[in-house]
Amino acid sequence: MKHLRQAFEANLRDGLENGGSVSVWQQGRELITLCGGEARPDTPWLPDTLVPVYSATKAASAACLLQALYNCCRGPETEVGDVWPQFPLPHCTMAQLLSHQVGLAALAEPAPLGDLDACRRIIEKSHPLWLPPQHGYHPQTFGPMVDILMLELTGMRVGDFWEQYVRTPLELEFYIGHLPQDAYPRVAHLRTARMLGSMPRTPFYREFFDESSAVHRAFHSIVGFGSAREMNTPDAWQSASPAKGGVASARGLARFYQALLGHVPASPFAPDVCEWMSTPQCSGMDLTLLEPTSFTCGAMCEPARFFPHGGFGHAGAGGSLGMAIPSIGLSFAYVMRGMELGNLPGERVCRLLDALERDISL
Repeated sequence: MKHLRQAFEANLRDGLENGGSVSVWQQGRELITLCGGEARPDTPWLPDTLVPVYSATKAASAACLLQALYNCCRGPETEVGDVWPQFPLPHCTMAQLLSHQVGLAALAEPAPLGDLDACRRIIEKSHPLWLPPQHGYHPQTFGPMVDILMLELTGMRVGDFWEQYVRTPLELEFYIGHLPQDAYPRVAHLRTARMLGSMPRTPFYREFFDESSAVHRAFHSIVGFGSAREMNTPDAWQSASPAKGGVASARGLARFYQALLGHVPASPFAPDVCEWMSTPQCSGMDLTLLEPTSFTCGAMCEPARFFPHGGFGHAGAGGSLGMAIPSIGLSFAYVMRGMELGNLPGERVCRLLDALERDISL
């Protein structure tokens, strides 16, 4: 992993990184975990440092829902209305919901993140803005939709299912709620991206700052923990939001993908779950992000520069990334303190992935 080490060190040296970690595993074996910079002022980043990973949580949440379906002898072809009859598109499938095709990214009115009953009521009275096979990323509403489906299937919310059946038995450094208080000092504090003066001039950002647009509403339909400052609190770490509530180390995020690939002993995930999460369900212009994307059941698989060689995974706000390449049993995770602009990771991660390609001859 010479090239990966050099790229990580270059990110720190060039000022692209002020605190973060990268971890790579293959077929159950840790190839490398690197860390550097500060987790908090005057606190070095260590291998067990935790940090909010925002939407990188979505893949773990989707894996839980898919495993719950598998446990009920069902699959992603199940109609959502069979589990949640009041859902606005009852005949859409779980695969379509998990791949952002149901058009409910922007709700009729904002709903509080901490009130699942209110989220349910507002989702049920909202109207889809598009229908399958069109797709558009659901940055916020993905969370309550998956939580409600999990609750209907199992009587448990995603965070509870994850804690009981995944995190605790595998001893993962990846929490969706249930973060013990003695771990609080290990959580890095995020630093907000500088917004003005460097804002990309793209159609997405024009729509994002237009409060009347569907894109703006998609990112503000679920209210709560909307800033880095709010994410630096125990309330955020314990929110257990399936869309953005994960708190993980790079090692924990990478090891989750090893479990999904079947390379961790006693993994709770059936091989079918990995198959469902690695198979594309939609591709083309994303009606929320306003650029081409492709989604599987709960994961991203394009742009290919982040998910090479048939890989899948999920990015998180600010630049975090977790992904797996099933064909070679490899997983990669990057987490950081300093947030950057954009919906997808920037130069820091591109450098690391380019170096990884050289190290393992992908």
